[in-house]
Amino acid sequence: DGIRDGTVTGVQTCALPISRRHTRRRGPGDAVAPMATQSILIVEDSREIAELLQYNLAKEGYRVTTTPSGEEGLRLAAARRPDLVILDLMLPDIDGLEVCRRLKRARQTASLPVVMLTAKGEEADVVTGLEMGADDYIAKPFSPRVLLARIRAVLRRREVEAAPPDSVIRVHNLQIDPGRFELRVDGEPVVLTATEFRVLHALARRPGWVFTRRQIAAAVHGEDDVVTDRAVDVQIVGLRRKLGSAAKYVETIRGVGYRFKD
Repeated sequence: DGIRDGTVTGVQTCALPISRRHTRRRGPGDAVAPMATQSILIVEDSREIAELLQYNLAKEGYRVTTTPSGEEGLRLAAARRPDLVILDLMLPDIDGLEVCRRLKRARQTASLPVVMLTAKGEEADVVTGLEMGADDYIAKPFSPRVLLARIRAVLRRREVEAAPPDSVIRVHNLQIDPGRFELRVDGEPVVLTATEFRVLHALARRPGWVFTRRQIAAAVHGEDDVVTDRAVDVQIVGLRRKLGSAAKYVETIRGVGYRFKD
């Protein structure tokens, strides 16, 4: 275990520079990616994983701070207000779920995006973390390239979330108009029930965001209504049937819930 071929596997063994093997010189026709300006806080007790993440994020232009401590991570998050927190769930002092809970409860850090790092077999922790307000998760082993893509997606979602909730959403070949309760796929109207429309709207407002069934039910029916997981699954089945070829954008995340593909 450790880091093999640029992939994080979770146990401390290998050294940082592995990902450099895959770099090449840019040719004259290659596009140069714009340098990021956001700051990222990594809370990870594995030195090798933290260094690998720091190297790849810094290479993309992110300003990176790392700490192996959950308590220190909370202090840094409040003091520096990073644009995103990468949070390991298994920390030596306080576990990552408690760190996430405290971040989301504190007024000065409640809006910080959080991406959780998890090990296999932690599905229950993933669901708990998402329901606490974490924005996404990625399971070990993972590729740094995949993690970078997920980070970009979370930051991009945060930029568009400031739009009014009744704004028309245009994503893929769908146009979702909440003011008119109207859906068009490839320009053609598709009739949904009110509940199906609310489910689609909740998912499509945050492409790539993983919703638990409880979060979907709360978005559609309100926090106080009791809606079973099975009832949410039935609504998803009906929604996919009506979406036709666009049904592929409503993805099932096994053991967790659903997301709209970004």
